[in-house]
Amino acid sequence: MRPNVLNLRVVLPDGRLLHTAGPGRQPRKRAAGYDLTSLFVGSEGTLGFLTQATLRLHPLPEATAVTVASFPSVGAAVACTVQVLQAAVPVARIEFLDEVMADACGRFSGTGLPVAATLLLELHGSRHSLAEQQQQMEEIMQQNGGSSLAWAEGLEERERLWSMRHNAWYAALALRPGCQGYSTDVCVPISRLPDVVVETKQDLQASGLTGPMVGHVGDGNFHCILVFNSQDPEEAQRIHAFTQRLGRRALAAGGTCTGEHGVGLGKRALLQEELGQEGLDTLRSIKAALDPHNLMNPGKVL
Repeated sequence: MRPNVLNLRVVLPDGRLLHTAGPGRQPRKRAAGYDLTSLFVGSEGTLGFLTQATLRLHPLPEATAVTVASFPSVGAAVACTVQVLQAAVPVARIEFLDEVMADACGRFSGTGLPVAATLLLELHGSRHSLAEQQQQMEEIMQQNGGSSLAWAEGLEERERLWSMRHNAWYAALALRPGCQGYSTDVCVPISRLPDVVVETKQDLQASGLTGPMVGHVGDGNFHCILVFNSQDPEEAQRIHAFTQRLGRRALAAGGTCTGEHGVGLGKRALLQEELGQEGLDTLRSIKAALDPHNLMNPGKVL
């Protein structure tokens, strides 16, 4: 069974409870009041505590298949992703690795991935629909110069392939033993994703940085895992400058400066550029209303 979060129980800093009704007492869709769940999810702990989560279980699909596809360039790999989405192929998961990340993951896991831009894809559904999806996927991959391994349908083999992606952080750190890792991300409209990924790749190479790229490109989100010597001020400054350019590149493409990692301390200037002063003032008003004594993660985000 696969879970997803249905409801959350939220406690404010002063002990007040903001609580959505549990399963069976709440319709799946409602329009009564503001969506407080979405307000708190992603607030980086600045508004209150999440003390309880209620999950709904979904049945596993009848059949599942995973493949690894290699492409001649990062642009080709991401363009393939865009075409898959435009063709409405019901992809369960699609992950992108540039050639640096693919090489690192292959060596770290001992699987020996080709040193090439890579997509890790998972399809699921009925056995009949799965066969149709696989054929459609293979046609789109070939159109973009891609070639894939055989489809893995057994649980053990599928988990082995996904473990490469799950260990991407450690694989990246292994590129420079003894160095520190810094992960940053952005999210852009799917139509702009190929251009932004290619420009980011060029920026990394021009900056002389070790920054393998990986991402959930199916929703326009990708990460750079920057591995650097924290004792080298000059390299640390290049890292900072790159992350600021990356955030602004995403904003210029109509995206957001952070898709998953949050604003924290490092992207507060970018947040103002993204939302404007009026938007930032609105966030501050919400923060003051829910946390008037500024107890929750003070100094973060705002």
